[in-house]
Amino acid sequence: MDFGLTKEQQELRAKVREFAEREVKPVASYNDENEIFDVDLTLKMSKLGLLGMCVSEDYGGHGLDVLSYIIAVEELARVDGSTAATIAAHNSLGIGPINDYGTEEQKMRYLPRLCNDRLWGFGLTEPTAGSDSRGTKTFANPVDDKWIINGSKMFITNSATSISMGSTIQTISGEVNGKPEFTTFLIENDTEGFTQKPVNRKMMWRASNTGELIFNNVQLDNANMLGARGQGSHIMLATLDSGRLSIGAMGLGCAQGAFEMALAYSKEREQFGKPICKFQAVSFMLADMATKIEAARGLLYKACRMKDLHLPFGKEAAMAKLYCSQVAAEVCDNAVQVMGGHGLLKDFDMERFYRDQRILQIGEGTSEILRIVISRYIGC
Repeated sequence: MDFGLTKEQQELRAKVREFAEREVKPVASYNDENEIFDVDLTLKMSKLGLLGMCVSEDYGGHGLDVLSYIIAVEELARVDGSTAATIAAHNSLGIGPINDYGTEEQKMRYLPRLCNDRLWGFGLTEPTAGSDSRGTKTFANPVDDKWIINGSKMFITNSATSISMGSTIQTISGEVNGKPEFTTFLIENDTEGFTQKPVNRKMMWRASNTGELIFNNVQLDNANMLGARGQGSHIMLATLDSGRLSIGAMGLGCAQGAFEMALAYSKEREQFGKPICKFQAVSFMLADMATKIEAARGLLYKACRMKDLHLPFGKEAAMAKLYCSQVAAEVCDNAVQVMGGHGLLKDFDMERFYRDQRILQIGEGTSEILRIVISRYIGC
């Protein structure tokens, strides 16, 4: 399981795993059952150094490499998907575009708070825009020296909590050669005409915040523009490449946690006079789980190292996200099979893991879209 990790990366894994077992695990089921976004837990994770992990210390971050960040997400997901989703979405989708494309003024305005005690959303998805990222309907109309924003966004993680500061949104800002022009803006939650509504009654990540964003004649200045006019689609899609690494980590961690639960159960549960792990049907199932988890870890860590080396990593990120989410689905399904009826009870964490894994085949690019992305990289 070492995979050539540095001493610092191994120490980080141990630190986050201990935190997840001590602080996250005792409240995970309660928060899930009651749809509670846990502010106190989120601020504890901030004190642990999990907000702004890859941001320079100049802006209040911790200056860590991508692989270290992914290990942290993996370890949180091993215990609870909702908690991992909060950290993954904030670092990759919330902070990422500001850190990568923001002006010095924008970085100084937002990053120190986002590395400390505030969250930020990533507003791409709409009722008509998801897999089709260019299906955006939210419109930015230039009027004098202002932009007037109208429209809505849906399923935006971290956007509607008491510690949410704002969101990055993609808009249509006009036309170029008869095609929509997309521009990205930074919008703070207390802006007049901007409303955030929590989305509840989800099957998965019930303790993670999901929001609907509504823009009603919202006025923004040019200073709110992220990147250049017309660069919006590039910014959003490049951000998704990085986000796929974190979703891959969530799949990997989910699979690891489910496997460990099934393995422990199989050693304790007896049938016909012996532990069920001694039956070939069960032991082979567990062996396949362990093998696929190790393969997924190798693929994901390779993609992270490529990004850390500033090499092109889009293909590898898509592959890692696709495979890790598939492994999570298969491992959780088989883990329920091993645990039988107990795996279907809310008294056991496996039931929550089984629900949480389902979103991993949808978020940050559906499995179908990822296969299109990969097929283009290989020349099809």
